[in-house]
Amino acid sequence: QLGYSEFIQNIVQQETNAKTERSIRYRIEESKLPRPYKMLAGFDFGFQPKLNKKLVLQLATLHFFDQCQSLLFIGDPGTGKSHLAQAIGLIACQKRHRVLYTTCSDMLNDLNQGVYEKTLLTRLQRYVSPDLLLIDEMGHDSLELEVTKEAHLLFKVINERYNKNKPLIFTTNVEEPDWADYLGDPISTKAILDRIFHHSIKVEIKGPSYRKYEGEKLQRQYAQDTEEP
Repeated sequence: QLGYSEFIQNIVQQETNAKTERSIRYRIEESKLPRPYKMLAGFDFGFQPKLNKKLVLQLATLHFFDQCQSLLFIGDPGTGKSHLAQAIGLIACQKRHRVLYTTCSDMLNDLNQGVYEKTLLTRLQRYVSPDLLLIDEMGHDSLELEVTKEAHLLFKVINERYNKNKPLIFTTNVEEPDWADYLGDPISTKAILDRIFHHSIKVEIKGPSYRKYEGEKLQRQYAQDTEEP
């Protein structure tokens, strides 16, 4: 019952929608974000009442991205840093930006391997070229300690993105004064901190571990289920 022009318009719109959906799926897969994907709606703000919810929701609009600013999530393990960082990375994918997720240890080991194989420049571009780089979990993996002497490799990534005005999202449980000791290179660390904090929005999460809460909840549940009548 449609007119010819309306019929063509509907067909074109459906094709446009399908192309957009395919593009978003490709961006998400390309990002290497861990599954299951973290959603902002799945974050329990009530569990972290000290967290500035209004700030997080504002960050989710990607205004920081448009302003070429970066995000730095700092807090104890289990407080939701990675959840929020990955959720914002997913939103960027849905806006069809090129995003790359990596843990700090994986990136440093990859770059360190590039030094020995003389492929450092090629590997470095992998972390510099995306619109948004998400470096997760600095301080979580003991593998990082094996390559802390290569702190200058982390500096190379940070510096290249800084010079190109490309934002990044960084999560860590290492407090700022402890970075030099952790990375083992005070000079590189000072340069890294200078560039990270210059154009970064710092989000500190001070609160309990959600993973610990979930574990204790599970223990209580099984204890109740196994109690004798």
